[in-house]
Amino acid sequence: MKEFDFVVIGSGIAGLTFALKAAKHGSVAVITKRNGADSNTAWAQGGVACVTSEEDSFELHVRDTLDAGAGLCDEATVRTVVTEGPARIRDLTDLGLHFDDREVSGHREPDLGREGGHSKRRVLHVQDVTGREIEVTLLRELQRSSTVQLFENHMAVDLITAGKLGFATEDRCLGVYVLDEKTAAVETIRTDRLVLATGGCGKVYLYTTNPDVATGDGVAIAWRAGATIANMEFIQFHPTCLFHPNAKSFLISEAVRGEGGVLRNNRGDDFMARYHPLKSLAPRDIVARAIDAEIKRSGANCVFLDITQKSPEFLRERFPHIYETCLRFGVDMVKQPIPVVPAAHYQCGGIKTDVNGATTLPGLYAIGEVASTGLHGANRLASNSLLEGIVVSHRALSALRVQPAAHPSRSITLPEWRPGNVQDVDELVVIYHNWDEIRRLMWDYVGIVRTDKRLQRASARLRNLQREIREFYWNFKITVDLLELRNLATVAALIVDSAVSRKESRGLHYTLDHPETDDGHFKRDTLLTRM
Repeated sequence: MKEFDFVVIGSGIAGLTFALKAAKHGSVAVITKRNGADSNTAWAQGGVACVTSEEDSFELHVRDTLDAGAGLCDEATVRTVVTEGPARIRDLTDLGLHFDDREVSGHREPDLGREGGHSKRRVLHVQDVTGREIEVTLLRELQRSSTVQLFENHMAVDLITAGKLGFATEDRCLGVYVLDEKTAAVETIRTDRLVLATGGCGKVYLYTTNPDVATGDGVAIAWRAGATIANMEFIQFHPTCLFHPNAKSFLISEAVRGEGGVLRNNRGDDFMARYHPLKSLAPRDIVARAIDAEIKRSGANCVFLDITQKSPEFLRERFPHIYETCLRFGVDMVKQPIPVVPAAHYQCGGIKTDVNGATTLPGLYAIGEVASTGLHGANRLASNSLLEGIVVSHRALSALRVQPAAHPSRSITLPEWRPGNVQDVDELVVIYHNWDEIRRLMWDYVGIVRTDKRLQRASARLRNLQREIREFYWNFKITVDLLELRNLATVAALIVDSAVSRKESRGLHYTLDHPETDDGHFKRDTLLTRM
């Protein structure tokens, strides 16, 4: 059994920020199921929303966040994240990260981007590869620490809790079982401070902007351990994913629209003028639904994002990654509009936490996209997620440091993993078929626009799939593929159950059977807890 003062599962901005700060106060294990750099953070193009300009204010950023969240944001959490943001940005720049700037009246100031739903330019960025640069910076610093161990190609299987072990004391998280992918052995890791930073669940949908690692692992293992899950019906679909048969999950940043990009239908019309006063800079949920409606109305495969009015020099300097990637697929954004479609992008719900990342299960914290802190409500304001990651990770460490170093549960001996009488997986095609079926039914029945009938069909099929997967799980040796399938099925069911219970349309949850917003009955979080 390995033992650490802090265990972090996930290696995105939230997990690595927490690990770097925790390393000054004890031993830290960072567990990640692929390489350290494989995370949603590394794919983030837009940047970090933060008030740094004299033309901006905390009040404006708070208002924009609350407006986007459609009545479900926790205002105290929003104010905390927004006001503490500048200090956490300084933490990043102190590590050597340099955001783009420009010369104004003889001095340098941040080159701020603007994205949908923002009333001011406030998005700090590094060209169009902000997330990748943050990830590289944090991993570089992590590798210099002598008190942090990075366990790559290790995947969390399940949390170890006092309740599962049959103790009558307060239920709490005691550690985690982890699969070493290379040896196929399941290790026992002991800690009183476990932090889930596993990111989102984009791969539960057929089309997504997320990397392959985004299989909802953190939400699933927290659910199985008894933690409360909140607002999983609110899945944000990014309006503009590159539409090309060979382009896998490539996002066209909202910053392109922030710099003047216009959405046009297959006739060349600026159709967003019919849907919202902000046109192409409307909040993401509105833009995604508008594109979905245009595609269905016209029968076209996609719409187009047109920024050809900008100079070639500007586009190549501001969006080098997007420009080069589009060019590789035969689309020259300097000369022609970019074909785009919506795709699953961000999980606004997650493990219910407070603003410090504390879950309902003592000893377990959740930070980043896996958590539902109350910041995003029913719809995330663009580029608020990286900000949340650095603010809440800092607060989580502060909260965990005040806990006693030696909790009474230290005396509990944790059992080793018992695989039972299982055999090697004989037919991987079963796993791949179920994986594909889940993703297709979620896209078809639980997508941008929903109905009661579609949700009921999805629920019925998912129950059958979960039974099949459960039987498979207990009869065969576990693998990463099997664990991810198990987690995908769990998260899909949580999304559907949450959506079924919300008989209104709000934010990212839009249903044709209940098109109006009902503040009288549903201006509240959707909370699910395993009994």
